[in-house]
Amino acid sequence: MLSKIKKIAQHFCVNTKQYNDSRWWLGMLLVIVLAGVAVALSKLQVMQSAQFSSLTLGIVLGIIAGNSVFSRIATHTDVGVNYAKSTLLKAGIILFGFRITFAQVAGVGWSGLLTDIVMLSGTFIFAIQLGKRVFKLDEQTTILIGAGSSICGAAAVMATEPVIKAQAHKVSVAVATVVVFGTLSMFAYPLLFEYMGMTEHAYGIFIGSTIHEVAQVVAAGSAVSENATDTAVIEKMLRVMMLAPFLLCLSYWQNKKNLKVGSIANSEGNKSGITIPWFAVLFIATSGVHSLSILPQATTSAIVWLDNILLTIAMVALGLRTHIGAIRQAGIKPLLLALCLFLFLTLGGYAINIGIAELF
Repeated sequence: MLSKIKKIAQHFCVNTKQYNDSRWWLGMLLVIVLAGVAVALSKLQVMQSAQFSSLTLGIVLGIIAGNSVFSRIATHTDVGVNYAKSTLLKAGIILFGFRITFAQVAGVGWSGLLTDIVMLSGTFIFAIQLGKRVFKLDEQTTILIGAGSSICGAAAVMATEPVIKAQAHKVSVAVATVVVFGTLSMFAYPLLFEYMGMTEHAYGIFIGSTIHEVAQVVAAGSAVSENATDTAVIEKMLRVMMLAPFLLCLSYWQNKKNLKVGSIANSEGNKSGITIPWFAVLFIATSGVHSLSILPQATTSAIVWLDNILLTIAMVALGLRTHIGAIRQAGIKPLLLALCLFLFLTLGGYAINIGIAELF
């Protein structure tokens, strides 16, 4: 017990020292300024029409700066940038829980819950098998693209990154695939609606369980009707809530895999336990607090606004740590994997939605 307290104290001291480091302040100033620009750009009519969120614009600005001026000032800002990419990212994921409630889960019924479970697990398993066996991609890239496609786009990619300790350029590649194919879904689904033979409610369940980003779901739903939009958002929020148990399962799977291959720590006789992503647990806790409606609406809105800022800052930091050369080196295979997952979500998702709807 004393040793654990000592470790926590030592960790606190290290963090305290970094706050007194000019590299922390300069790095934070850099990502905050770029995030402010991204938020301002996202409010432009042309960006809103294209459904480009501040998160997407943040990573784009980060990549531009990271491959131009950042290399000259990296040694003076690295501590703050790394802090934003890790600590602020986790804080953003925790606060993301204030966007959803447990009541929304009940709103779509058992059929909606089952649809999301089947789509999430099926898409992720398909991604792992296809990425490793067919495209021979590395495990980190495969997991990140699979998480982004199966759960909630960029937010899922960012939440998965600290669990598997992925490299920045791999995260950027995964986010890019989410933007490309999520945007394609956003425009394609409304055009296909009249040929699907679905009610507006069924269409809402379909797009909520298959489209990548929340904003893209809203756009695809609103192009059909308000009823479709409401159902789609609830279904999507239920899918978002599955992020926390997904991360816990992923952490368990990673630990089990490491035990099988035999890590250096185990060979030296050290104990190896399951790494619990506590930010995922706190994500569920914040969802529970939001479900109780104990906070004023103004407070909740302020928290959601702050959460968007934190996630945008984290995306900027991620972009700063992304090098175009590394993305080029990844090649076309990640894009092909994401394309296959898009087809599975669209065609396979349609069949799964119809099949589950008939069961209920």
